[in-house]
Amino acid sequence: MPNRRSLIAAAAGVAAAPLSPWRRAEARSTTPGVTATEIRIGNTNAYSGPASAYAVISRCHAAFFRMVNEQGGIGGRQIVFLSYDDGYSPPRAVEQVRRLVEQDGVAFLFNTLGTPSNSAIVRYVNQRRVPHLFVASGADKWGDYRQTPWTIGWQPSYRTEAQVYAKHMLDRNPDARLALLYQNDDFGKDYIAGVRDVLGDRFDRVVRAASHEVTDATVDSQVISLQASGADALLTATTPKFAAQAIRKVHDIGWRPLHFLTSVSVSVASVMQPAGPEKGIGIITAAYNKDPTDPAWDNDPGMNEWRAFMRRHMPGADTTDINYVYAYGVALTLMQVLRQCGTDFSRQNIMRQATGLRDLEIPTLLPGIRINTAPDNYHPIRQMQLQRWDGTTWRRFGEVIEGTRV
Repeated sequence: MPNRRSLIAAAAGVAAAPLSPWRRAEARSTTPGVTATEIRIGNTNAYSGPASAYAVISRCHAAFFRMVNEQGGIGGRQIVFLSYDDGYSPPRAVEQVRRLVEQDGVAFLFNTLGTPSNSAIVRYVNQRRVPHLFVASGADKWGDYRQTPWTIGWQPSYRTEAQVYAKHMLDRNPDARLALLYQNDDFGKDYIAGVRDVLGDRFDRVVRAASHEVTDATVDSQVISLQASGADALLTATTPKFAAQAIRKVHDIGWRPLHFLTSVSVSVASVMQPAGPEKGIGIITAAYNKDPTDPAWDNDPGMNEWRAFMRRHMPGADTTDINYVYAYGVALTLMQVLRQCGTDFSRQNIMRQATGLRDLEIPTLLPGIRINTAPDNYHPIRQMQLQRWDGTTWRRFGEVIEGTRV
């Protein structure tokens, strides 16, 4: 249930320590949320509301931590994973995070979902000096180590992703005109920024943008207006519900642009199947995770590890949903951080280890993609590979690429 607490556990290890603003915080004799027997971790997700397709991520985390708990936990400590519903509503996110920090006394926040929700809580958690680890959002600002040193992202930046799409569009057609459907918040606006990085002065001449609110019923009218602009390329930067609507509408009105789709809305289970798998043929996205529907990974050791976890700990879950792959990968990253903490689970050391990951290989990431962080690098994953929907699965093409930092 959305507001029910999940009690679970995890594991420990080693250390490393570069200089950063959070290191100036005074260590306390006791760390909130850490005792001799447990570590309390806080999380919020959209168990209800317009982004509820992502609720499976936190459900997967709960199962993952139960698994680690069964294996003895972290340094003999059980992990108490408290996950609350914020309905993808920023005010509710603030309420739930204050509850986690001030009432439940969590040691840190992990993988809190959504750009709007995280934007609403980021100032509060940084003022309270609570580690805000591996945010479940690719907003570029989660890499701003100077302004928000207690908050770090995980997945590739949306802005970087948009740069990749714009470059590919120009490679295909230097004279292309782009329609951009985006969610009217920092998530969607990062895609505008990334396209502008590549197009520069040409942006206003060749781009027609249309936004929508997360409370809108549909994006049908926006798709129709973008088609009327005469654009021959389309970038859809929105969450799963609206992405499925857009794919269906584009097909049904007979529009056939070169269609790019945000990487956070490519789940076969929650986007491509509801849209109609045949209606999305030819859509291009950028990937960093291995897709569970891609036959290339049928005998892959990393994906077999994930499948074994799913069979044992999440029986009956839809294994075509890449959100479970995402959840498993980011949870493994957190485990590495906690191992590196050794016996020091102070908030300062948790943050120090989160920003001290070196060439970390996660079995569910695409070959060649590694996780690296530093006190001045809060973008753990910077590489992606293009892939195209063939009506059944996503097929990768080209090399692993990296966007241009600006």
